[in-house]
Amino acid sequence: MVFSSIIFIFYFLPVFLLGYYVSGWRTGALLAGSVAFYTWGEGAYVFLLLGLIGANYAGARAMDRAGTQGGRRLILTLMIVLDLAVLAWFKYAGFLAQTLNDVLPGDPLPALTHRLPLGISFFTFQLISYAIDIYRRAVPVETSISRFAAYILMFPHLIAGPIVRYADIREELQGDRKGSGRIGLGFQYFIIGLCQKVLIANTVAPVADHAFGLPPGTLSATTAWLGALAYSLQIYFDFCGYSNMAIGLAFMLGFTFPKNFNHPYAATSLTDFWRRWHISLSSWFRDYVYIPLGGNRGGQARTIRNLLIVFFLTGLWHGAAWSFIVWGLYHGAFLMLERFGFDRVLAAAPRLLRHAYALVVVMIGWVFFRAADLPAALAYLAAMLDPQAFKPLGLALRHLLDTEVLLAFAAGALFVFPTLQAVMTRVKAQRSDAPSPHLPAHLDTRAAHVLPTPVLAAGFVLSIAVLVNSTLNPFLYFRF
Repeated sequence: MVFSSIIFIFYFLPVFLLGYYVSGWRTGALLAGSVAFYTWGEGAYVFLLLGLIGANYAGARAMDRAGTQGGRRLILTLMIVLDLAVLAWFKYAGFLAQTLNDVLPGDPLPALTHRLPLGISFFTFQLISYAIDIYRRAVPVETSISRFAAYILMFPHLIAGPIVRYADIREELQGDRKGSGRIGLGFQYFIIGLCQKVLIANTVAPVADHAFGLPPGTLSATTAWLGALAYSLQIYFDFCGYSNMAIGLAFMLGFTFPKNFNHPYAATSLTDFWRRWHISLSSWFRDYVYIPLGGNRGGQARTIRNLLIVFFLTGLWHGAAWSFIVWGLYHGAFLMLERFGFDRVLAAAPRLLRHAYALVVVMIGWVFFRAADLPAALAYLAAMLDPQAFKPLGLALRHLLDTEVLLAFAAGALFVFPTLQAVMTRVKAQRSDAPSPHLPAHLDTRAAHVLPTPVLAAGFVLSIAVLVNSTLNPFLYFRF
């Protein structure tokens, strides 16, 4: 069950919200609803998740009571090994077995393929962040297993993030959350995310699917670039839209989730891009991997090593395939390039040129992300960069003759930049200079997705109409 589905919007969500708001024990209602939500799509895998929750809850309590630093470190190690072992078994065992079969002589290892539990990469990282924060004494240990389970199982972020740390919602989790001041804002965020997902991401998806599905010998450079552009729009509005829906649902329930995207395609460098793209993941790797490894302390050699490790793991986190690893190292290479001198070249260049550089590098990187495997990605890139493969734009535009697709491309090209935010900030600044009393600064309603009610209503109705009349409703990050 995805947020952008008729079942969720008209059946699950209304029933859940009714039960949540009439319940005298909202943590219990949240826990019950989240278990039902996950069980709907994953069945018996819910017991795997409940087992991990129980083990990590017990481990954190034991670590908090441990009398020595060595004992605390041992418990932390065991917790992390358990969480990563489960992730590795389900997500990476098959990839490792296939890789060993490719390089080692002798009898091949048996294929180790498992159906991937939804959200396993996200909830594994949340469990690890909680364990490390308890070890560091950054937050007090959670003494209520129901609250801890609700934190991990909370359905708005369970299967696709953002990666919410315990410290982000601890106070709200322990409160009664009976205030209703942000319900309206939650619906506004949800509708904006729904429109991003359904009206833009889903609409441009067939163009990307067509281009990446063509045999390399029949792929013109023009169509290849058009497919890469379509996928760049699809993956951004797909994931950003889902994150906005998650933030909106959290508001409805009395929680404040961290911002996950900040117009990454408006970046002027790859370093800037990673400050804006999937913020909860990049900050997780910064705080729990890069800085503990030494960060940029200790000279250039160690900085290069640390960046390569982080981006190798970033690629591997997204998928068990060499194409994802190459995608991660590709981004890491550009970050190293910028860190060791190219940033000064960029600083001296016109802003438009810096934008173009970042966009082209990111678009080329998405080819590794989207292609079926590494050879397919290299063949696609060869078509993109072959000057003899360029054909008149009209031949590629035949895939865009549909008015809906043209409008989706236009809207996507407009809203990847902070156009809406700038307009609404100016409009609201004319009405009032007071910030919202309900939101932290980075989610102030003057700079957030707060639109006139008729616009939101029209977007919601149009999105529902598209969902009813279409069978295409993918969500890309379910793969991860």
